[in-house]
Amino acid sequence: MTVTSERVVTTRAARANAHIGKHAQTIAIGVVLVVLLIFFAFSADRFATTGNLLNLMRQISPTLIVAIAMTFVISTSGIDLSVGSTVALSGSLLAIVLQHGWDPTLALIAILALGALIGFVNGWFSSYQNIPPFIVTLAMLSIMRGTALRATEGYSTPIDGELWIVQLGQGRVGGIPVPVILAVVIAAVGWLTLTRTPFGRYVIGLGSNGESLRRTGVNTRKVGLAVYVLTGLAAALAGVLIATRLSSGSSNAGSGFELEVITAVVLGGTSLFGGRGSMLGTILGALTLGVIANGLVLLHVSPFYVQIVQGAILLLAIFANSKVWARFGAVRK
Repeated sequence: MTVTSERVVTTRAARANAHIGKHAQTIAIGVVLVVLLIFFAFSADRFATTGNLLNLMRQISPTLIVAIAMTFVISTSGIDLSVGSTVALSGSLLAIVLQHGWDPTLALIAILALGALIGFVNGWFSSYQNIPPFIVTLAMLSIMRGTALRATEGYSTPIDGELWIVQLGQGRVGGIPVPVILAVVIAAVGWLTLTRTPFGRYVIGLGSNGESLRRTGVNTRKVGLAVYVLTGLAAALAGVLIATRLSSGSSNAGSGFELEVITAVVLGGTSLFGGRGSMLGTILGALTLGVIANGLVLLHVSPFYVQIVQGAILLLAIFANSKVWARFGAVRK
C-alpha cells in the first residue's frame, strides 16, 4: 500500500513538473508582468488609477487583437510583416469613404473584407505558391503602405464624430471601453479555437510537422491560407479601432506595429519556428508591452526609448524561446 501511494505521489509530481516545463515561459512572463505592475504602481503616481488602467487597456486592444491572430500564423512557422501597413490602409480608407458619404455599416464591412483579401493574397502566395512568408508579407508591407500614402497624399483624413462608427474606438459599455470588450471576446475565441478545436490542432501540427499532417488527409494549404486571412481581418479591425479612437485616418498609423505584435507573441512563448503556440502567453505578452510603454511615459521617460525597449525585449524573447526555455522543457521531459 505504501509503495502504491509513493507511485501515485511520484506520478503526480512528474505531471506537475512536466506541466511547469511546458508552460515555463508563460509562467515567467506572468511573473514579470506582476513585478512591472507593482513597480509602476509605486513609482508612477497615476499608474494604478482606474482611468489610466482603462486607457492602457484601450490603447493595447488593437495590438492584442492582431497578436491573437498572429499567434496562429507564427504557430505554423509563418510570419506576417504587413499588419502595420494594413492598419494604416484600413484606417485611411475608412476615413476617406466616410467623407464620401458611405454608410458607416457598409464602410465597416468593406474595410474588413479588404483586410481579409490582403490576408488571402499573403496566404495564397505563401501556402499555394511556396514563396517564403517573410518575402511575401514584406512586399505587401511596402505595397499597402504605399497605397495608403497615395490614397491620403500623406495627410490625415478626419472622421465625423457624430457617426455611430466612432463609438467603436471611443464608446464605453458599463464604463468599459468598447475596444477592450472586443479584445477580450476575440482573445477568448482565439484561445478556444487554438486549444479546443481541430483547426487549432492543425495549426500546431502544420508548424511542427506539416508533411505528416498532410499525409493524414488534412489540406495543409487551406490551413496556411486561413491563418493569413485571420491576420488580415484582425489588422483591418485594428485599423478601424485606431482610426475611430483618434477620429481620423492616417497613412502613418501602425508604424512599427508589426514589431510590437510579433514581440507580444514571441514573448508569450509561441515559437518562431512553429509547432508551439500559447494564446495565454500572447495575452500576457501584449499586456507586458503595454504596461512598459505606459509606465515609461508616466515616469517622463522619452517615448523614443519605447521602441528601443521593444526591440531589446524581442531579441531577448527569441533568445529565451530558442535556447533557455527549449532546454528547460527538454530537462523536464
